[in-house]
Amino acid sequence: MNETPVKQQNTGAYYGQALASFGIAIAAVALGIYNMDADGWVRAFLGIAVLYLTTSAFTLAKVVRDRQEVTQIVSRVDQARMEKMMAEYDPYAPKPKTHGGQAAHTA
Repeated sequence: MNETPVKQQNTGAYYGQALASFGIAIAAVALGIYNMDADGWVRAFLGIAVLYLTTSAFTLAKVVRDRQEVTQIVSRVDQARMEKMMAEYDPYAPKPKTHGGQAAHTA
């Protein structure tokens, strides 16, 4: 059986780019809302909407990732079972004698 754990890790550059992109996007939206020529309640509403959208996006990403991880775990368990069955199978082992399509029972 394959005992090597599956390790999926992003590079530091990819992580840094994602973090910088997120920070720049939030800062740009916040600056745009702050400098908007509108009443305070409109800007507050847009700010709350952006925060809600952001938390919803994080939640959605986590749910998608969790579902993908469960699929990978089930697939790995199925693969391990198949590898065990194949390792235990001996094609040269004597086969039980059959009588009329059924295995003969010995008493």
